[in-house]
Amino acid sequence: MTTLTLSKALNAGLRKAMENDPKVLIMGEDVGKLGGVFRVTDGLQKDFGEDRVIDTPLAESGIVGTAIGLALRGYRPVCEIQFDGFVYPAADQIVSQLAKMRYRSRSHISLPVTIRIPCGGGIGAVEHHSESPEVLFAHTAGLRVVACADAADAFAMIQHSISCDDPVIFFEPKRRYWDKAEVDTVSGAANALPLDRAKVALDGTDVTLLAYGPLVRTCLESALAARQGGPGPGGPGNGHSIEVIDLRSLSPLDMETITASVRRTGRCVVAHEAPVYAGLGAEIAARVTEQCFYHLEAPVLRVGGFATPYPPSRLEEHYLPDLDRILDAVDRTFGY
Repeated sequence: MTTLTLSKALNAGLRKAMENDPKVLIMGEDVGKLGGVFRVTDGLQKDFGEDRVIDTPLAESGIVGTAIGLALRGYRPVCEIQFDGFVYPAADQIVSQLAKMRYRSRSHISLPVTIRIPCGGGIGAVEHHSESPEVLFAHTAGLRVVACADAADAFAMIQHSISCDDPVIFFEPKRRYWDKAEVDTVSGAANALPLDRAKVALDGTDVTLLAYGPLVRTCLESALAARQGGPGPGGPGNGHSIEVIDLRSLSPLDMETITASVRRTGRCVVAHEAPVYAGLGAEIAARVTEQCFYHLEAPVLRVGGFATPYPPSRLEEHYLPDLDRILDAVDRTFGY
């Protein structure tokens, strides 16, 4: 076991994938000599050469379009979109071409392209650097959409994504890049959960709390605070035992793990950074209600961002769901 930050775990996972398969390429803005804005690809161009770690022009549509052509020729490209808000120029290539090629060709053609997207807020960035566009791609048939939450999962999931024959949109929580965890760098990927499975991050009995990406850590902190009665006398939580599930896969959803938990606890709260309105939580709430109706003691509640563009950095702490907002929703589920 090795202690790594999430960004270093991604770097190690990319390195392992490139060592195992010479058809794996990395391409994106500043991924080579600089090693990426967050240094996730640091040192890879030096070790694997400029023909496998490619600095591209500042043109996201061109990056993904080139990756599609490379995948058609047998390569496994890994594209880095420098920031989440920069992915929109590539949306046409992703939605109109990448997602549809396998269906259009009746499975004769696959496009094993992985698109890495640092997502979410919490780093005090400027406009277009703190988006949560996951629901746009989860809505698009033909794409796998996944989100890692910690270093161990990041190491395994990036390798599973690259080896997958489907196109994968891979969301990385940028404010968690510096979080550390123990990573099994020898057999971590082989022993990890499959790419489409959720993970019970913390067992509990009273309410199920669903999250992914950057909010998994926030939800774990909320659950631990709840068991202690909240942050201070009379604080939220009331000693509730919260089960935290890291969804990991946003499309497809692992409804088996989700519904098994909700049927035991009888209550469910979904948390994500994206706005609540038409967010992924709405789809999850609908499915949980359909499949767990007779087990629910309360409506499925959602916690998320507000229906506004992402605010200036001085206001983002008010925009992002925090411990108090999550525990308030947990408490409200016990009011029915």
